[in-house]
Parts: sequence; structure tokens; C-alpha cells
Amino acid sequence: MQENSQEDFKRELGLLDGTMLVVGSMIGSGIFIVSSDMVRQVGSAGWLIAIWVLTALLTIVAAVSYGELSAMFPKAGGQYVYLKEAYGKLIGFLYGWSFFAVIQTGTIAAVGVAFSKFAAYLYPPLSENNVIFEVGNFQLQIAKFWV
Repeated sequence: MQENSQEDFKRELGLLDGTMLVVGSMIGSGIFIVSSDMVRQVGSAGWLIAIWVLTALLTIVAAVSYGELSAMFPKAGGQYVYLKEAYGKLIGFLYGWSFFAVIQTGTIAAVGVAFSKFAAYLYPPLSENNVIFEVGNFQLQIAKFWV
């Protein structure tokens, strides 16, 4: 009789796994959209790199802070729990609802806009210039259906 040589699946995330999840969620599509506007504002690619380095340092400080908070409050809920513990239930409640109604939906909309913008390069009928309905100043473009 042959022993079962298949190893059990480990239900854990290591340092590399966690880091890659955070990097993937942080970079997202914003780096492709925001960089061109940033260069226009600051004037050169060198300043853009300097700003990215500065924001990387701030992000590291924030990550370490969240690590400390998660060690202090090992409950599920993340930022809601931290705000509730620091400022009370009302602030935690308001953050939770603003995250649900505004912050997360805005993030999803931004990803949708980025998708339609870049998909239009591959398939031009998805462009913002393709208006399917117009009444007065209101225009409905095919790109809006992606958002």
C-alpha cells in the first residue's frame, strides 16, 4: 500500500505573499494615469522620481504604523477598529459607512475609467469619443458602461 505523499495546503501567508498583495493593490492602475499629470505639474521626470521616492518612504512609515496597530488590536476590521478604539464608536461607524459609500466606490470607478481608457487603445470603438446618446449637454459614451 502506498502512502499519501501529497502535502496538505498551508493556510497562511508569508512575508513575501503579504508584501506582493500590498504592492499589487497599491500600484494598481493609478501609476499609469497619474504619472503623466504629475510630470506636467512638476516639470521633469527627475522631480517625478523624487516624489515617488518620498511617497514610498511615507508609505513605509504608514505600513509600519499599521503593523504596530494590528499587533495592538488583533481584531478583524482593520482601520475601522483602530479608529473606533482611538476616537470612539461614532467615528468608527462614520468611517465604515464613508468607506462603503464613497471611498471604495470611488476606487472602483477609477479602475473602471482606467480600464476603458486603456481598452480604447486596443479597441477604438470603446473610446470616450464614441457617443451613443446625446441630449443637450448630456452625453452618454460607450466608455461610461465600463465604469
